[in-house]
Amino acid sequence: MSESGTQRFSIALHGGAGTLLRAQMTTEKEKEYREAMAMALRRGEDALREGQSALDAVIKTVAALEDAALFNAGVGAVFTHEGHHELDASLMEGKTRKAGAVCAVKTVRNPILLCREIMNSEFVMLNGIGAEEFARTHGFEAVDNTLFSTDFRRQQLNQAKAKGIVQLDHSAADEVPPPNRYGTVGAVAIDRNGNLAAATSTGGMTNKRYGRIGDSAIIGAGTWADNRSCAVSATGHGEFFIRSAVASRIASMVEFGEQGLEEAAHQLITHEVGGLGGDGGVVALDAQGQVVCVFNSLGMYRAWIQHEGPVHTAIFNDDDVVH
Repeated sequence: MSESGTQRFSIALHGGAGTLLRAQMTTEKEKEYREAMAMALRRGEDALREGQSALDAVIKTVAALEDAALFNAGVGAVFTHEGHHELDASLMEGKTRKAGAVCAVKTVRNPILLCREIMNSEFVMLNGIGAEEFARTHGFEAVDNTLFSTDFRRQQLNQAKAKGIVQLDHSAADEVPPPNRYGTVGAVAIDRNGNLAAATSTGGMTNKRYGRIGDSAIIGAGTWADNRSCAVSATGHGEFFIRSAVASRIASMVEFGEQGLEEAAHQLITHEVGGLGGDGGVVALDAQGQVVCVFNSLGMYRAWIQHEGPVHTAIFNDDDVVH
């Protein structure tokens, strides 16, 4: 606790997990990723220092990542088989467990902002055209779907189509990546009042079809926040995270005293998701502001501030750079 008697805040983010190797990344590209993560984290940090809520902090952090073309969310999202972008996101706050989520939106620049509007309505999850109609009636300007396009993501789509695969993403290198990298962004935070929040956003999978939805839009799978336990945001092969109900099960294990946060996260990521054949990771923090980053892939883009300390960024499995 701080001298004022209020809890010290903590905040953490992720930007995707997968086969991230130092040998595949230039010094310049690594610096670019670290700077983008640190910038987004500081958006949330500034909100928390000003006394804003954990919910405000995770929204501002994820919105910054949605605007950064390096990540598979918002600008820079991957292409579907049809050659457009379908964006998913979700948001939850821990005091009341209110939540908002969107699936397959095409004309909303920052899906995480729309999630907050949905959270404040009678709904929890809205999809596609209906979600976009809701956005327009609540003052969101419609943007052209090409806003989210980049040449790199078009290259990924062309390669995936040529190979006949649905490609999971995150690239740590300039070349088109193999199908074992996962590009979702997310954040978790606890504010000085002890309230938790979590947010997640993604463009999904390169060359995805049939309106596929992963875990990022699903409360309990990719996103969870409950003041009685923890806040969790996930990234990885979404089908496995849905089948394992990763985010809510981590919270349940913590709430009912089965395990601490780090042990619970390892159980779900290593044994549950990994045992089913999936991979990825989570960023999470508990009611004391302890940050946990757990993944079963070779790396995960991540950054954190614990107990109002310095900014840390990491990409590889044995990585920690203090800014």
